[in-house]
Amino acid sequence: MSDSENFEGRDVGSGISVIRESSDVVGSGPRLHRHPYVETFVIIRGRARFTIGDEERDGGAGDVLVVPAGTPHKFAVLGPGVYEAVHIHENDHFVTEWLE
Repeated sequence: MSDSENFEGRDVGSGISVIRESSDVVGSGPRLHRHPYVETFVIIRGRARFTIGDEERDGGAGDVLVVPAGTPHKFAVLGPGVYEAVHIHENDHFVTEWLE
């Protein structure tokens, strides 16, 4: 099961946009990309391996990871169980440059 809900702030007058991510598919996640603004990941449950610039980091329930503007990043669900997180984009709409 993989599920994602997107919310763009400009639709309601907010300066942020949000993705609610949920997946139990090991290895799932977005390919390498970047944004011209900061993205913050708030992990609610499960685990994922994040690549942020040249660093790799495993994130789990309760962790908050911040990706600086312009930094290439991606993540992959590690399992077992469901990865659930809120991804906060500091922009009123999504702007993504795919790098792979």
